Amino acid sequence: MQQSGPIQAPNTVPPAPRQRKASRPRAVQPEPVPDEPIALIIVGARGSGRAGVLGALLDAAGPLLDRPDDSYLVVTYGHSRDVCAYVPGNRQPQPFTPPPPGEESGARPPRRIELTLPNPVLRHFALVDTPDAERLSAAGTRILLDAATRGGAVLYVVSAGHRLLPAEATLLTELYRSGVELFFALTPAADGTWGDGAVETAIGDARDAVIAAVPAAVDAGWHTVDPAVADTAFLRRALIEWSGLEGLERASFNPPVPPGSGRTVHVAPDAERSGWTDRLEDLIRTNTQVIRQRLAIEIANIHLRCVQEIVFGEGCAGLPGSLDREMHALSLSAVAECDAAAEKIIDDLLELVLDEPATEAARRRVIAAVRDGFADDRSARDLERVLLVTNTGGVAAVAGEGAVAALAAYQTPGLPRPLPALGIGLSGACYTYWRHPANRDNNRARSWLQLAIRGVELELLREISRRFEAVQRSLGAVLTDAVDHGILLS
Repeated sequence: MQQSGPIQAPNTVPPAPRQRKASRPRAVQPEPVPDEPIALIIVGARGSGRAGVLGALLDAAGPLLDRPDDSYLVVTYGHSRDVCAYVPGNRQPQPFTPPPPGEESGARPPRRIELTLPNPVLRHFALVDTPDAERLSAAGTRILLDAATRGGAVLYVVSAGHRLLPAEATLLTELYRSGVELFFALTPAADGTWGDGAVETAIGDARDAVIAAVPAAVDAGWHTVDPAVADTAFLRRALIEWSGLEGLERASFNPPVPPGSGRTVHVAPDAERSGWTDRLEDLIRTNTQVIRQRLAIEIANIHLRCVQEIVFGEGCAGLPGSLDREMHALSLSAVAECDAAAEKIIDDLLELVLDEPATEAARRRVIAAVRDGFADDRSARDLERVLLVTNTGGVAAVAGEGAVAALAAYQTPGLPRPLPALGIGLSGACYTYWRHPANRDNNRARSWLQLAIRGVELELLREISRRFEAVQRSLGAVLTDAVDHGILLS
């Protein structure tokens, strides 16, 4: 039986030398910092053998864990096997029990399930198994890209003889644009063979199909993985080599302690007359308006997509899952835009106030001081919160770091962000209600959707305003102290 390994056939191109990842604009996705865990995201269509590849990498016979189709499985290192589920609405992880085979639970599925195993491979990187590629809508793709850019690499699994779906081609294109490292693994067809020819022919055909859809994949390296043999030595070696280089790259781009962290930073002599307070007020007002308008447009588009899901998709039963993915992607966009705007405001004000260009060390000091200022601000103490859609179409707020952590598909980012996190999701009662056979009225579902979307819009836009008002107060206090004393005190 053919064992796994890199194929060196005439029509196979070995992977190109590793280069620095394409830069990602701050407004889209910040560069990872050293304490952001490295992870390999495993992606593939249904029937690709993705579960077998995951099990083979971890020396497991058969699938690691049966889970809901829309849940992410995050496998990390631990001294013993343990499993827990993160469900929106709960502040603590919950015990996870897979539903009986062939039965679909009416309960709300977790956004992620974390499994710890004492496998040495997991000391190098975490493994993240994703939903099937064809299930990923535009919102699901946004969620996966967030996990991939923070994790660092994707292992795309293709079975022999598989015809690449349009959704897969779109996803691969987005992955290449994001700058993540991309590996390919070829698995046998459903009958255990490599198709009509030898393994070299199968991998050549698969590679040609991928390149035809995504020309940028021409330099990617391919490996074969036969779960029946579970020989992944070559693939493991390539992944461990990548993780070592990735760790060094992150540490060199973003050292834990930037140079000059303890150096005195002087304020410009004319800072008091620079009009920085007016500039701060203007930037806060402008960015608040722009982000609120952009999110309002996106919410309107979400409404249209969910109506299409009701009418042309899975109907009422599929509405909770579809809306929850949209809300998840919306929260990622909102957080990224607010963080980028807050950092830009800080950069502009430091350029106006300081006597020299702000270093990364100075920026981090100010960002940390702004975050610390929220703790003394009564109006900003509960900014870290979740907006939870209820089965009545209302929106409830659940505050706290644990509540926000339960909404992440991969994990809560380790980035030093200027603003507290914000999450949006559906409560378990929404799933129970709309999956019940008695509640299959499309008109009623559309009315509920309109009410829920409107509630999310009002609460989200209010939260955006609150966050920027808090930034204005906290950053204003930090800069006032700096101007009064002539040096940056934070």
